[in-house]
Amino acid sequence: QVQLVESGGGLVQAGDSLRLSCAASGSIFKINVMAWYRQAPGKQRELVAAITSGGTNYADSVKGRFTISRDNANTVDLQMHSLKPEDTAVYYCYADLFLTILKAGRYWGQGTQVTVSS
Repeated sequence: QVQLVESGGGLVQAGDSLRLSCAASGSIFKINVMAWYRQAPGKQRELVAAITSGGTNYADSVKGRFTISRDNANTVDLQMHSLKPEDTAVYYCYADLFLTILKAGRYWGQGTQVTVSS
């Protein structure tokens, strides 16, 4: 089985920075996509940023403020700068991967709360 474990959430003030990390563990053959989603109260879960071997993709609302990166094959970080109150949400790590050469799967982390006060 595969697990995604997030860390780094917390309470910060507007304008501050925060770094989220996610580590994937388990029987993983290859990770195709790692991403961060977020869900604010009363809203749908939305893509924040994604990274593949081909590059990165960001939501318009975070472009220029957030950076997604992978330090190694099974981890993904989200560096967040100039945080705004509207960035407040539960942030989820996501991975689209192969467990074996023939078996694929999609996995979510448990979520980490990010709260930005004004």
